[in-house]
Amino acid sequence: MASNRPAYSDLVKEIRKGHFVLTGELEPEKTTGLEEVLNSARAMKPYVIAANVTDNPLAMAYMNSLVPSYIVQREVGLETVYQMVIRDRNRLALVSDILAASYLGIKNILAISGDHTVLGDNKGALSVYDLDSAQFVYLLHKMIDEGVDLAGNEIHGGVKINVGIAANPNADPLEPEILKIGRKVKIGTDFIQTQTMFDIDLTKEFLKEMERFSCPILVGIFPLKSFGIADFFDKFIPGVSVPKELLESMRKCKEESDKEKRKILYDEVNIEYFSPFIKEIRKTTKAAGIHVMAVLYERILEPLLRETV
Repeated sequence: MASNRPAYSDLVKEIRKGHFVLTGELEPEKTTGLEEVLNSARAMKPYVIAANVTDNPLAMAYMNSLVPSYIVQREVGLETVYQMVIRDRNRLALVSDILAASYLGIKNILAISGDHTVLGDNKGALSVYDLDSAQFVYLLHKMIDEGVDLAGNEIHGGVKINVGIAANPNADPLEPEILKIGRKVKIGTDFIQTQTMFDIDLTKEFLKEMERFSCPILVGIFPLKSFGIADFFDKFIPGVSVPKELLESMRKCKEESDKEKRKILYDEVNIEYFSPFIKEIRKTTKAAGIHVMAVLYERILEPLLRETV
């Protein structure tokens, strides 16, 4: 069964009300500025209840995700989901960052393992993995629900944060992934976000399997801003492939020489593909919502969501 801790965040409150929610994604890069992230947050705010802030995705050395998580909430008023990877932190750093996040008013943490450093831009970096992802969820449970760290040391002041985990419906075989998810749900998970999904039948099969855990699930989708992004995603993102027909449609869009017309064509392809996908999920499954990974592609949110109401 899913966690019975209080709903501290607006995201979890909306989910528990039975509302079909949408979340977005923000990605601070290798920069000391946040204007691009703030502009993206402002653009998506009318359409999503919260936005993930990625934590060194694909093992790229980017700005620490805690700072933009806080600044987005302060400057834009959009709730954030603070991603935390165990690849880069031992338990001391995890506790430190969780305490800091609590003080700064962060209400959601997505506890994830993180991609291996061989995929990133500093391939000689050592991975930490002091805890595995289930142990990290247990650490969060101890801090939030019992007021202590893993060693039993008392925390002064409450940690009021809801916990999310990631799931990979594309895993083959799937059963070990289901078992890992079940372990983390039992420890204390408030919501689940899946990795990017394109196959509606596979998604529905996964959601049916997950009903045994009674934990809210947000299905991840990845609208493709350009053929270059689609091609990169298909070739280099572990465990995910772009359907051939969608990739070919994106390739045809690339042939349009006029930049503005090309953008319109890309938008049309994404709306045509993902609108029926979202409608089907909303109509025929118990999914709690959709996680839209449209980094720097916020313009797709309004037409995409308009088509799915």
